[in-house]
Amino acid sequence: MQPFAFATATEILFGRGQADSAPSRIAALGRAVLLVHGSNPARSAGLRAGLAASGCHVTGFAVDREPDMAMIEAGVAAARAEGTQVVVAMGGGAVIDAGKAVAALMPATRPMLDHLEVVGRGLALDRAPLPFVAMPTTAGTGAEVTRNAVIGVPEHHRKVSLRDARMLPRLAIVDPALTDGCPRVVTLASGLDAITQVIEPYVSTRANPMTDALCRDSIPRGLAAIRRLIEAEDPAARDDMAWISLCGGLALANAGLGAVHGLAGPLGGLTGAPHGAICGTLLPHVLIANRGAVADPGRLDQVGRWIGQAFGVPEASLAQAARVMSDWSRAAGLPSLSELGIDSTAQDAAATAAAASSSMKANPAVLSPDDLRALMQAAG
Repeated sequence: MQPFAFATATEILFGRGQADSAPSRIAALGRAVLLVHGSNPARSAGLRAGLAASGCHVTGFAVDREPDMAMIEAGVAAARAEGTQVVVAMGGGAVIDAGKAVAALMPATRPMLDHLEVVGRGLALDRAPLPFVAMPTTAGTGAEVTRNAVIGVPEHHRKVSLRDARMLPRLAIVDPALTDGCPRVVTLASGLDAITQVIEPYVSTRANPMTDALCRDSIPRGLAAIRRLIEAEDPAARDDMAWISLCGGLALANAGLGAVHGLAGPLGGLTGAPHGAICGTLLPHVLIANRGAVADPGRLDQVGRWIGQAFGVPEASLAQAARVMSDWSRAAGLPSLSELGIDSTAQDAAATAAAASSSMKANPAVLSPDDLRALMQAAG
């Protein structure tokens, strides 16, 4: 067995009702709290009241879009003005990434750009981040257990990572009840992102026994759960998807991703299209492209069997199963790339930019820019 390392949040609390313990757990880390939340502060009002009752001074910071440099700079300024001791993010992946970045950069002495990958110097943080607590309200990104935050850099038309091993959250509270009633369109896109994030680490060149154990169970379970949730609200399926999202975060942080995310970063930065929808749209076509270029197709074929079983075509090849999945996703409301505002110009730029993406380094096959353009054209 090849040696490997595995890193994650200091502590993970998973299950319904775990959010009830959040105020006391957060108060133990610091009394001056920056609460990063989505555009509607009412959704985090209960947590804010619980923190106040626990003796905390709470400052709210709203995240109404995927984070960019200006937003993070505003969050850091707010944290410094209030003498923040602990940062809590309660929301979807964008909220958690924003909170993670603010916690990382509030103590830093260097400019943010020094620490950004691709467009900056990619330097390690010069000071340890503040304690950070993540409470996801969607099942998708797994950002509650990753060591990076994705930040938009509009002048470069890119989304890049702020990354440091010390950015892993001090506490991740994954309570599936926080995802109940999530809108169908968000459930679909975030759920397909979560499924992508257990498939890509499983076929990654950096896969290891620990990530394999997580992904082998999660891929078929996630495929079944997303189908149930699109048909009707189902608490058990919400539980499964929260688990799949968590497993995806654990797996990608330790085994990497692949061409889906290698393309999604540039495409999102170029067009502003939502990350989860891009990933869900690209996934079937990347699987087909990888199957045609990989030296050993064993793992990809296994993924194809899981997809086939979930979508009622158990004897199908990977290519056939992937197309069935793509058709199902479109029928469920997932847009094509063109419907997301991603035209051929953006596709050409993303095919070139993806080569510099950290995600592409673990892709199971070498895909040329022409290969990437072809699969994006197939994705509409």
